[in-house]
Amino acid sequence: MANHPVQIDQMNIDQMNIILTGSCGGIGREAAMQLSRRGARIIAIGRDSDRLQQLLDTLEPHRSQPHQRFCLDLCNPQQRLQLIQKLNKQQLDQPQFSPNVLINLAGINQLALFEQQTPTQIEQLIDINLTATLLLTHCLLPLLRQQASAQIINVGSTFGSIGYPGYVSYCTTKFALRGFTEALQRELSDSVIRVQYFAPRATKTPLNSRQANQLNDQLHNATDDPETVAQSLLLLLTSNRSNRYLGWPERLFVKLNALFPALVGGSIRKQLPLIKHYAGSGD
Repeated sequence: MANHPVQIDQMNIDQMNIILTGSCGGIGREAAMQLSRRGARIIAIGRDSDRLQQLLDTLEPHRSQPHQRFCLDLCNPQQRLQLIQKLNKQQLDQPQFSPNVLINLAGINQLALFEQQTPTQIEQLIDINLTATLLLTHCLLPLLRQQASAQIINVGSTFGSIGYPGYVSYCTTKFALRGFTEALQRELSDSVIRVQYFAPRATKTPLNSRQANQLNDQLHNATDDPETVAQSLLLLLTSNRSNRYLGWPERLFVKLNALFPALVGGSIRKQLPLIKHYAGSGD
């Protein structure tokens, strides 16, 4: 007999215990602040202990249980294992505070011509943006299955749907993340876990190099503030939608690229000299 989708009760934000990776970045920090103001409990994950503590110090206190922070490198298998062990213990001791939402936001970017990137840079992009996300999600699925309802949001990019010069490695990881989300959505459609995909466009964060900002200015690309992106992320979190793409005309280009890739490719090719100028100038 075929499996059918499970009707999942939509959680209110104040019912959420949220694992937030990349919580010290521009979008992550703003998302944590907005979520805490709405009553969520944040389990912040990042690599900088001081910045994690500073984040927790700025969050509104949770009504029942303090926010948590875990300083670790998600690419490190041993550190991932230690995190899962601590969360499993918490599930046994205080099941009401066990995580029921995972927001995979951690990631890095680099504007560079592919042939000029080093193997180490390419591997780092793949490890942080893709491999660590898949492996963390894999480790957390048994814990999420124990909840009455649960959610996973994978944060991708418009470049997860449009291959763009100067961002070959980055686009590769985000294309793969989008595919992972789609496949996992379908695989878990008969479970209590809802899987969603969130795709911002260019955002004003320290993740962008000076050259990337200059290129966006030269191409007149719109960029969003982290506050705006975080607000849209919360809208997806509280909806039944499977995905959310930000920006116009970016959403149009995503659809056009799926239907008429040569048309979009021709438009991007006109930008190629400018892209190569900034992508080849180094960070």
